[in-house]
Amino acid sequence: MIKKNSLKICSDVDLSSYNTLGVSAVASVFVEITSRDDLLVLADQDFFKHHQPFILGGGSNVLFLDDPSKAIIKMSVKGKDIVDEDAQYVKAQIGAGENWHEFVSWVVENNFGGVENLALIPGTVGAAPIQNIGAYGVELEQVFDSLELFDMQTGTFKTFYKKDCDFGYRDSIFKNELRGQVIVTNVTLRLSKLNHIIHDSYGSLQSYLQEKSIQNPGIKDVYQAVIDIRRSKLPDPKDIGNAGSFFKNPVVSKEIFEDLQSRFEDMPFYEVSENEIKIPAGWLIEKTGWRGKQIGHVGTYQNQALVIVNHGNASGSDIFHFSKQVQKSVKETFGIELVPEVNIVE
Repeated sequence: MIKKNSLKICSDVDLSSYNTLGVSAVASVFVEITSRDDLLVLADQDFFKHHQPFILGGGSNVLFLDDPSKAIIKMSVKGKDIVDEDAQYVKAQIGAGENWHEFVSWVVENNFGGVENLALIPGTVGAAPIQNIGAYGVELEQVFDSLELFDMQTGTFKTFYKKDCDFGYRDSIFKNELRGQVIVTNVTLRLSKLNHIIHDSYGSLQSYLQEKSIQNPGIKDVYQAVIDIRRSKLPDPKDIGNAGSFFKNPVVSKEIFEDLQSRFEDMPFYEVSENEIKIPAGWLIEKTGWRGKQIGHVGTYQNQALVIVNHGNASGSDIFHFSKQVQKSVKETFGIELVPEVNIVE
């Protein structure tokens, strides 16, 4: 074990408590980062010349197929600060290791607006821009200002603004060109102080508010609605292992959608653009008979077919092979290739 400035590089670390699927895996090299300086220490030790590490946040969007071949860096940099503000907006800088939902709760408690629709999304703040997380009609890029990252090749810190990030649907430059090359250390978001823009037109959110007779919802109403809806649909990883939505909602051309709709009239959809339509992956999976189905220790959640769950002692490969069967059924029925939202780590 190497120790410098409280930095510890450990070996043979059990990762079962570091991933929400509860998959058993062992990291041959594991280091937890609690400050920016820790990364400089690693660079001084030539760590990045010998390792191309996998960066682990909250472990809520990862599937370990087996013991990882790469070193694991667990990002635990904390901190929440208001770094700039005017009459209308504040800019909040948040450490990459902060829990995302706890951050959203802090935002709402301070009556800042912009992320209330993203409540109860599992994971850390640092992972949010990498995935461009989104829910109930809102995506992170809508409130994103900038982030700081550490370039493992040069050993330097850099600032990326929105224009640099190539945000797309559950996508960014960090999942593509810069994959495996950088580590997000903090994120700065631009949040409203006054005249909050309320996003309440998403189907299930609108229905919830109508049922509660909430006609002019504020950010706290939306925040609580999202929490209640998510809890009714999604299992708590503390109770049953899961990584939330296992697959992305597919986006197809309008031509393909119209052909599918002629055969499946009840197919739900959301218009992404004039020529693109998003189809709920959960509906596709449910239509092929996979909702609540279990094979061995792996299954789909009974209340939401998009969630693959570990019923106990399932290996990473068990979950992976189960997901492949789901993909095959959807492809054969609808001609749509489901793409995993989780990171598959070998």
